[in-house]
Amino acid sequence: MKIRNFYYLIAGVLAMLFAATHAWNGQSAVLPALNMKTISMETQTIFTYVWHIITAENLVFGIAFIFMSFQSERSRTWLAAWMIAAILIVRLLVILGVTAWLDAASLANTFIDSIAIVIYVALITLGTWKKRQSGRQQLQ
Repeated sequence: MKIRNFYYLIAGVLAMLFAATHAWNGQSAVLPALNMKTISMETQTIFTYVWHIITAENLVFGIAFIFMSFQSERSRTWLAAWMIAAILIVRLLVILGVTAWLDAASLANTFIDSIAIVIYVALITLGTWKKRQSGRQQLQ
């Protein structure tokens, strides 16, 4: 198997890394803090599965991009790549919008997540712009 799109491969590996760090951060820092609060078990459960939806989403995106990196036909991957990029852009807008609305002073705390999403979307965009090689270049 030959890697046809290194941008997608890097995006896939990053997505898998994001999934792992998101799960680890949730389990080690965010979710345990909920248990110390006086919130209902139902609310804790909802927050836990909503947190891990993002983890699972990142994992699926990573697997998809790794498989897409081996595809020789751009037409087979183009729409999926743009749909995932759109989801990530909406995710960033929700993060920034909700943070600005509820606690504008903590917008700086979203910097690392924002940069990660921007880099991720940039890699996807570069992958969609990757030109097909001519038949002669593929033989070399």
